[in-house]
Amino acid sequence: MSEPIAADRRPPVFGAAIVLVVGASAILGAWGFQLIGGYVPCALCLEQRIPYYLGLPLALFSLVASLARMPRAIPRILLLLVAITFAYGLYLAIYQSGAEWRFWAGPADCGGGGATTSNAANLMAQLQHTRVVSCTEASFRLLGLSFAGWNGVSTAILVAASLFGALAGRKREPHLSPRRA
Repeated sequence: MSEPIAADRRPPVFGAAIVLVVGASAILGAWGFQLIGGYVPCALCLEQRIPYYLGLPLALFSLVASLARMPRAIPRILLLLVAITFAYGLYLAIYQSGAEWRFWAGPADCGGGGATTSNAANLMAQLQHTRVVSCTEASFRLLGLSFAGWNGVSTAILVAASLFGALAGRKREPHLSPRRA
């Protein structure tokens, strides 16, 4: 029979679990739209996936460290790294969303998402079937938000959950608390 999770370990466990569930759902959704829906991601869309590839393993390590009863600082520091990672993802999502709404210019070199060939004979055939995707045009909107907009919503949740896990429920050291008269 397992012991209950100590109160000071609950925020990191819950924060990491929320990050894992929401983050995995978001990246699986992106892959699903690409593989099943046929949407081709632009270069900036692909860059927005990198925080998931880094942040989700860090969140998993934080969860394991917390459940393995490692020193409390380890899962909390890992969750702070998760928050920083997804904050960068939030920045990218806001940047692309703003470019899609023409609030500011998008990247000049954004396009692609397709593979290239090394065979010159196949180059013309590939060029005829290649779709260049712009970072500044939303290929899909749901409730007014593009893929980048929804990524912004999910990464904001991920930042909040990881910060909650890292900062909530910390025991305060007696020498750091204000003195009572």
